[in-house]
This record gives sequence, structure tokens and C-alpha cells, in this order.
Amino acid sequence: MDERTTVLYVDDNPKSSRLLASVLGECGFTIISKNDPLEALALCRRTGFDLALLDYEMPSMTGAQLAREIKHLMPDVPVVLISGRSSIPAAELEFVDAHFGFGTALDDLLWTMRILVPPKVVAREIEFADRGNLRDHPPRIAHRGQGQMPESRWADST
Repeated sequence: MDERTTVLYVDDNPKSSRLLASVLGECGFTIISKNDPLEALALCRRTGFDLALLDYEMPSMTGAQLAREIKHLMPDVPVVLISGRSSIPAAELEFVDAHFGFGTALDDLLWTMRILVPPKVVAREIEFADRGNLRDHPPRIAHRGQGQMPESRWADST
């Protein structure tokens, strides 16, 4: 089983898409990249992923419109919207879990993506614990503020 987080990344700019997909791949994510939001929507109907990363401004539909369609198909999948704008109207963010605009640091984007999708190892342990074996095999989750930093399976992006 692949432990990496799978990200559907949709950006109509092929150069930007290749660059960010490469960086995300180096940081431990598995990337499914699409340059057309309509193709991405069709893909959503036949494949699974852990998080959607969407560009806001695209020609056939905006990232906000695509976010709405993805949430209708896969309500539990987090959606992150990225944009070259410094702000987007609140109504456009209704189906978005996080938004990053102009001037966002890459570390902030990576941190948010990791927070929105729990590591699959922890998710499997919690699922195992939910089957009644919590006493014997408690999930190992460290929380910030309790003297420990959470363990990470990703490379540090700094």
C-alpha cells in the first residue's frame, strides 16, 4: 500500500503545473496533474485521491466551480484553492477548505496540505482501533503544544 498522499492538481498553465507538481512530488506527495478542469472532473468520477489542489483562474470553469463539483462527488476530500489574486470573494470559497493567494509561502501550502490529510499510517491505526482493539493497539498521535512535535513521514520543506 502506498503511504503517500495523492493530490489531484489542476492548473491550466502547463509550466506552472509542471513546476509545482515536481516540488510537491519531491516533498512526498503523489501527484495526478491535469491542465483542463473538465478532464479533471471526468477523472474524479473514476479515480480516488486524498486532496484536490486547484488553480482559481481557468478558462472553462473556475477553481471555485470545480471545487463545488468535487465536493458533490467526494464530500470528504479536502480542496485547496491557489490563486495569483490577493483575495477572492467569500462566496467563491464556499466549497474550499483552504485558499492561498498572492505572496503565499510554499511552506504554508505544504503544511496546510499535510494537516488537511491525515497520514495513511495513522488513519489505518485509527480504523484498526475503531474495530474494538483500542486497548491493545492505541493510535500514535502526538499533538503540538504537548511537548512533542508530530512525527512526519515527509521531507522537511525548509
